[in-house]
Amino acid sequence: MKTPIEISSTVQVGHGAPLLLIAGPCVLESRDFTMRWAERLAAIIRKFPFGFVFKASYDKANRTSAGAFRGPGLDEGLKLLEEIRKNLGVPVLTDVHESPECAQVAEVVDVLQIPAFLCRQTSLLEAAGATGKVVNIKKGQFLHADDLAGAAAKVKSGGSENILLTERGSSFGYRELVVDFRNLARMRALGYPAIFDGTHSVQRPGGAGGATSGDRNEVPGLVRAAVAHGVDGVFLEAHPDPDHAPSDGPNMLTPELLEAVLSQIERIDAIRRKIV
Repeated sequence: MKTPIEISSTVQVGHGAPLLLIAGPCVLESRDFTMRWAERLAAIIRKFPFGFVFKASYDKANRTSAGAFRGPGLDEGLKLLEEIRKNLGVPVLTDVHESPECAQVAEVVDVLQIPAFLCRQTSLLEAAGATGKVVNIKKGQFLHADDLAGAAAKVKSGGSENILLTERGSSFGYRELVVDFRNLARMRALGYPAIFDGTHSVQRPGGAGGATSGDRNEVPGLVRAAVAHGVDGVFLEAHPDPDHAPSDGPNMLTPELLEAVLSQIERIDAIRRKIV
């Protein structure tokens, strides 16, 4: 029997470990905002029996518009993530976009995340694996779940066996995504913990003209279905004022909606573990 993947001394995922929650804002903003929101988010999540990893991006490198806010950048972003990790005592996750970033990012974070659009980039996957850290690969909107076997193999060839696979919806025509929940079982069958990204799965890429749109009210139903189907973790972006957030606002959950969703999936996960 496989053992859970250790993210930190207190957080594990997969193979019987408690459900993992990866949560945070889409992108790092000011230091004051980020620290206050991280503290509030941690307080919400402590009410539930989930493992917690804080997530946020230091650079949103694939924004729809060239003029859109991208974040504080690598150096300032890593300082913020390190402060959150130290002060709150929680593991942290962030995206990497280019191979040379990986070693520097790995000095601070617990999980390196490969964005969906980059999940076939051999050099990036190998560089992330070479850090020895946990690597979360987001499934491209254009891939079958089984195709992630090749992406995982590239990470393993770099040196890391600690791999997570994340479902975040598949392209369905133009500007629409649809979730095939069979992908969760398919990814688990590859031998890796499966994560469901509920908030990116409701995106409508380019749906707001110069920006991505979506509907956060669709998130709870998808997340409930994923947990009932069987998943090792859930990825949810949340913001105290998502309608005024600089990135992905329409998809991010309010604090109230986040807490409601966590309450629902706590009960569903408990039932699923008894009958499977």
